[in-house]
Amino acid sequence: MPRRLLPAAFLAAAIAILIAAPAAFADALTPESGGSQNADDIDTLYKLALYIGLAIFLLVWGTLIWSLVKYRARRGGRAEQIRGNTPLEIGWTVGAASILVVLTVVTFLYLKDIESPPASGPEGLRAAQAQFASVDQPNPPKGGGQVLRIHVNGQQYIWRYDYPSGDGQLFSYQELVVPTDTTVVLDLEASDVIHSWWIPKFGPKADAVPGYVNQTWFKVENEGEYRGQCAELCGSGHADMRAKVVAMSPDDYQSWATQKRDEIQKAGEDLAAQRKQREKDQGN
Repeated sequence: MPRRLLPAAFLAAAIAILIAAPAAFADALTPESGGSQNADDIDTLYKLALYIGLAIFLLVWGTLIWSLVKYRARRGGRAEQIRGNTPLEIGWTVGAASILVVLTVVTFLYLKDIESPPASGPEGLRAAQAQFASVDQPNPPKGGGQVLRIHVNGQQYIWRYDYPSGDGQLFSYQELVVPTDTTVVLDLEASDVIHSWWIPKFGPKADAVPGYVNQTWFKVENEGEYRGQCAELCGSGHADMRAKVVAMSPDDYQSWATQKRDEIQKAGEDLAAQRKQREKDQGN
């Protein structure tokens, strides 16, 4: 093979590899998605802006390169003075304004679904009937439907999740368990410094700030584990402050909640018994 064809051959091989294995390039230039509807909306909006920008980039640079080649200096050539092209100038001004209007309209159309929690699906958790869910919680912002509201507290260097139970006896650390097809609203705050709760497949990051309650939401359709991390530098142990969401069916979630509450109650009773026994031994 001629040496001048080697770069073209390598380029063709690289393109073939990327086409044959799209997963290798998935989400390399765009936000992760697939875990929650708002993450999918963010991903769609991002790709729309990216593709429009890429088309403009190729058009501008293609025109520039074409002009450099077509009108390159030649022997005996003479530069031509051009005063302007009014139709062309009006055309690109109108075109740019039209693109801006389209992006603005589409952004506002998607923004409502990104910010506002929707109602849980028909297969989701029926919070009003579950013994561990409170029925008198305020609605999520902007008129969302039935939700499961969970309090998240960021601490150096761990997350604590308090689930609605009425008696405050249902909580977990590090691992957040949620039912599928159910809109989950998180009320986030921090005990010490600013943290940021982030599961990439669920969309945006949400800051946990001392003395302030921030909110975010997601709705998981598929069972499984979704991993993330604290996205705000919060101290020497920041790298170890990971987040994990386990999504399961509403029935499995109810079973988990009942078992978890029993474990917490038993642990409290055992601790009280040990304290009582220690006091008794010290009294003797």
